[in-house]
Amino acid sequence: MLVTIPDVLTAEQVRHMRSILDSADWSDGKVTAGYQAQTVKDNQQLTETHPVAQQLGEIVLNALGANPLFLSAALPLRVFPPMFNRYAGGGHFGTHVDTAVRPIGNTGFRIRTDLSCTLFLTEPSEYDGGELRIEDVYGVQSVKLPAGSMILYPSTSLHHVTPVTRGARVSSFFWLQSMVRQDAQRTLLFDLDTSIQRLAADHPEHPSTVQLTGVYHNLLRQWAEL
Repeated sequence: MLVTIPDVLTAEQVRHMRSILDSADWSDGKVTAGYQAQTVKDNQQLTETHPVAQQLGEIVLNALGANPLFLSAALPLRVFPPMFNRYAGGGHFGTHVDTAVRPIGNTGFRIRTDLSCTLFLTEPSEYDGGELRIEDVYGVQSVKLPAGSMILYPSTSLHHVTPVTRGARVSSFFWLQSMVRQDAQRTLLFDLDTSIQRLAADHPEHPSTVQLTGVYHNLLRQWAEL
């Protein structure tokens, strides 16, 4: 399931973050890549322990915590601290799959990467190329979103970023462990939750709303891993 989450950040938040990131001391993105990814990765990055990444990551996490669409689609259990990358001058990231389990800094904790997130911080008009292309059951999906919007997709997906041939593409990226491991189950829960919300909005007194809500929570109770 690929889910676009619009307006995660306000325009003011994007401007604030960009003003800091545009003067940040970027490093080679290969530093945090796995063995296979190192051979196809060509970008710049701020690591999770970088002070700027930690400062701006808090803004991202607070925004996501208040975003109903994100919470419904992801059912997050643990979220990896947001990181930041920059593609310019032909920078790209070849086809790869994200690492299945990632340690969180020196905390001793690890997360299973069920879902991958890319939060765009530059407008599509600011750069050429830089599309995130994700392979799913319906073929290759090309993603290039407005600044402040985010794509959420299964970490099991093969994906790549095309070369940026003009300007720079700046984004935040991170992973999360969902309460529900299986993508098919998360999709069913998301569709059910969305339908319940529409039914409640269109027919507030409809008795099926309570029954369907019960079905949703009973399925979540059966599938959730805490």
